[in-house]
Amino acid sequence: MQNQYVIGVDYGTDSVRALVVNAHTGAAVGTHVFEYPRWKKGLYCAPEISQFRQHPLDYLEGLEESIKGALAGVPEEVRQNVKGISVDTTGSTPVAVDENGTPLALLPEFSENPHGMFILWKDHTANAEAEEINQLAHHWDVDYTKYVGGIYSSEWYWAKIMRTIRVDSQVRTRAFSWVEHCDWISAVLTGDTNPLTLKRSRCAAGHKAMWNEEFQGLPSEEFLVELDPQLAGLRQRLFKDTYTSDEAMGTISAEWATKLGIPADVVIGVGAFDAHMGAVGAEIDPYTFVRVMGTSTCDMIIAPNEEIGHLLIRGICGQVDGSIIPGMLGMEAGQSAFGDLYAWFQQVIVEPVKALLGEEAAAELRKKLIPYLSEQAAKLPVTENDVVALDWINGRRTPDANHTLKATISGMNLSTDAVKIFKALVEATAFGSRAIVDRFYQEGVAIKKVIGIGGVAKKSPFVMQTLADVLNMPIKVASSDQACALGAAMCASVAARIHPDMKAAQEAMGSGFDAEYHPNADKVAVYQSLYQKYQSLGNYIEQYA
Repeated sequence: MQNQYVIGVDYGTDSVRALVVNAHTGAAVGTHVFEYPRWKKGLYCAPEISQFRQHPLDYLEGLEESIKGALAGVPEEVRQNVKGISVDTTGSTPVAVDENGTPLALLPEFSENPHGMFILWKDHTANAEAEEINQLAHHWDVDYTKYVGGIYSSEWYWAKIMRTIRVDSQVRTRAFSWVEHCDWISAVLTGDTNPLTLKRSRCAAGHKAMWNEEFQGLPSEEFLVELDPQLAGLRQRLFKDTYTSDEAMGTISAEWATKLGIPADVVIGVGAFDAHMGAVGAEIDPYTFVRVMGTSTCDMIIAPNEEIGHLLIRGICGQVDGSIIPGMLGMEAGQSAFGDLYAWFQQVIVEPVKALLGEEAAAELRKKLIPYLSEQAAKLPVTENDVVALDWINGRRTPDANHTLKATISGMNLSTDAVKIFKALVEATAFGSRAIVDRFYQEGVAIKKVIGIGGVAKKSPFVMQTLADVLNMPIKVASSDQACALGAAMCASVAARIHPDMKAAQEAMGSGFDAEYHPNADKVAVYQSLYQKYQSLGNYIEQYA
């Protein structure tokens, strides 16, 4: 049988990665990473007000360069037998587009306007708008938040749209529609970005835009106009139907086929978010808790609709039929900061060194600091009197989204050094994970096993061991260090009809697991006590700070 190949394209926060995979064996035959040049310079972002924007040119340049780079060293036989491409992205990362589906920042008059760019998942400028959505939804005759955990987040679609049209009248006037990154970049490959006809991701729409079949699509026009009269008419310029990632968005355009040097009949799959395709790549099955562990975390669980479809799970990032695996209820949770918390602490230490000793010394320290802190922290005993921290440095995503919350470190004295603080920060991220697991249990959703993927899972044994101790559960780590791109490739193989369904794609292309962490019995009880302190500290901060 002739080998067939698919390409998974994984858009992360800092870069985009393309992975060329043999659809029959799962073997990776080419890969390339492209770092966003404008993002790398910090352009269009204002961290002091939680504004994080990305220019569509970073995405377009990254699409071309990552795929070309991944194909650069492969035999011509591989290139000519590429059958499908699927894309995952961060989210919710929407953008205002014109009638042609062109992001406004690609128009000359908006080229330097952050409001015409993609609003990154971790942008929290719309906290007030999210609260307005919650207040109205909870008093409306239909609670449109009931399938997104009962709390709408400023990280999501509608809050970002509301904020943007309120602060920028030019964008409001020029925006014909709004499109998620995963939908737009997939449509770009087909050459047809018409916002009225492009296939919208079930994953993105269900988890972030309050789409549900029960509502006949998106929230009603009456609800949206009550939220803000400036939303009038937008709903009819958005979408009613959504599509799962086993379906085709279309066929690659002649322009992109020529540009990439691949056949003209390559199928482009419907896009989805990185964590959801990452769960596919990690071989998720029912009641498996897949943790995508990077700058933030996204947690994925699937289960048969007939078993838990009747539940409304409070405080998570949504439950959507088919958002991960078609035919299964997909549930999402996560933490707004995970690796970002460690990066913040690194920056606190490195910045004075850079100012005093220069960039060369700072670069050397930056390379060695986290591994050193991890090694030393692993040697410390765990006691009930240890420093306790909260992981809310970028707010709290789940359980119960609240992005106005701040991080806290409690219990320090004159013996508290950098290693002890780092240990407390790692434990805080593990406690935040435990709070998510506890919420699923409380809501009637079982968790039978835990899988970790992403940079933190692959690179930090100390973090993973701490997490196993705090959860009191074994954690497997997927062998692939590109699980999201691999999951996108699996989706592409189904969209291109190489495999009949996701299960078959996972069985043929899965990478397996190369590490497993087991809880240390002597630490479990101590961590239970520290977790209670974490909860008490969190309750106090949430009530009084």
